[in-house]
Amino acid sequence: MKTSALRQRLSLSSSSSHPRRSRGFTLIELLVVLAILTLLAGIVGPRVLNQLGGAKSKTAALQISDIDKALEIYKLDTGRYPSNAEGLQALITKPGSANGWNGPYLKGGVPNDPWGSPYRYANPGPNGGIEILSLGGDSAPGGEGENADVRNVN
Repeated sequence: MKTSALRQRLSLSSSSSHPRRSRGFTLIELLVVLAILTLLAGIVGPRVLNQLGGAKSKTAALQISDIDKALEIYKLDTGRYPSNAEGLQALITKPGSANGWNGPYLKGGVPNDPWGSPYRYANPGPNGGIEILSLGGDSAPGGEGENADVRNVN
């Protein structure tokens, strides 16, 4: 019985005099992980940014579609589209000359486009119908990609 107690003490004292070293990461291991993360960011990053950019154009197209539908309901109620002077604000507040107005036709007011500019409205538009237009990211006519104009199709 004494020998087993002595062995236990020896094993305890030897383990306490030589504490186990905790193993950490070496500099090379950290550099390898950073290199892998950099490669992944370089491959995935541009694809994610392209998706975010396209989302603004799609959002503008959806908002224009909603405004176009609200204008159709406005026309059903009043018998006409708003004039250029009345603009899209006629969907929110009743113009003095709009008999049968039953709005507001858009919740929360007329939105700005995803780039922060107001939508442009023309009655009649270039094709004879109404036109709702966002000039895109550059706020200038024409352009490509995110700078391209977004308009309703009539």
